[in-house]
Amino acid sequence: MSAVTYFEAIVVGALQGVSELFPVSSLGHSILLPAWLGGKWAQDLSMGHDSPYLAVLVAMHVATAIALVVFFWRDWVRIVRGLWTSIRDREVVDADQRLAWLLVLGTIPVGIAGLLLDKVVREYLGTPIPTAIFLTLNGAVLLAVERFSKARKQVPVAAEQTVDFSAEVTMPMRAISVEEASDMRLSKLRVGEAVLIGAAQILALFPGISRSGITMVAGLRRGLDHTDSARFAFLLATPAILGAGVVKVPTLLTADNRASLGPALAGSLVAGIAAYIAVRFLTSYFETRTLNPFAIYCVVAGIGSLVYFVA
Repeated sequence: MSAVTYFEAIVVGALQGVSELFPVSSLGHSILLPAWLGGKWAQDLSMGHDSPYLAVLVAMHVATAIALVVFFWRDWVRIVRGLWTSIRDREVVDADQRLAWLLVLGTIPVGIAGLLLDKVVREYLGTPIPTAIFLTLNGAVLLAVERFSKARKQVPVAAEQTVDFSAEVTMPMRAISVEEASDMRLSKLRVGEAVLIGAAQILALFPGISRSGITMVAGLRRGLDHTDSARFAFLLATPAILGAGVVKVPTLLTADNRASLGPALAGSLVAGIAAYIAVRFLTSYFETRTLNPFAIYCVVAGIGSLVYFVA
C-alpha cells in the first residue's frame, strides 16, 4: 500500500480546504482529482479499504473545521455560553440559547447517518463515475434553487416563522454586530426547519454532493437569504466535521498509516489555511451574489468527467 507523499498531500489539502466550503463537494474532488491525473496519483490516493488516503482526508477535514471555529470564534463563544446557561438554568430565553439548541438538533441526523452509511456509501459509490453523476446533480440542484428563489418573493424569516421555544425573546439593549443580527434571525427558525436544514447534510455523504451547497439549498427553500443560509451552513458543518474527525482520526495513528502522518500534517495545515481564506471570501461573496457560478462549474465538471471516464 503506497503512502501519500508530501506534494500530493499539499495539493489535496489546498483543494480540500477550498472545496469543503465552496458548494462544489470536497469529497467529490478528492475522488476525481487522482482519477483524472492517473498513474502514481491514482495509486497513492486510492479510496480503497483501509487506504492511508482516507485517514489523510480525515485529518484535512478536521483542519477545515478548526478553521471554521477560528473564523467564527466570537459566535461560538456566544453559542457555547448560551448552551451552557440553558442547561444550567433549564430554560431557553434568548437568541444565543435557541441558536445553540438548533445547531445541536440540526447536527443529530447527519451524525447518525454518518455512522450508519459512511462506509457503505464510500465503498459502493466512491468511484469516479458515480461521483461525476452526483457532481452534475449537485450543480443542477443549485441552479434549480436559484431559479426558484428568483421567481419567488422572499419573506423575512422573522415575519414568516414563529418561535418554538418560548413566546418572549430577550433582546439585547445595545448595538449589535451584523453577525449577531444574523444569528438572531437564524434563532427564529422552527425546530423542525432547523433539523431539516441540518439533515440535508446527509446527502453530502454521496461523493459529488456538496455539504455547504445542499445545506444552503435547504436554507434558501425555507426563506433564508444567501447570507444567513451560508452562515447557518458553516455553523452546522463545524460540529459535524469535528465529530467525524474524533471518530476517524485515530486510524491515522495506526502502524499502516504511520508513513503518511507527516504528509497528513502538512496537508492539514494547507487545508486549514485554504479553508479560512475560503470562508472569509464566501461570507462576503454571498452578501450580494448567488450560487449560480458554482452550479455551472459543477454541471460542466460533472458532465466532462462522466464523458471522460465512460469513454
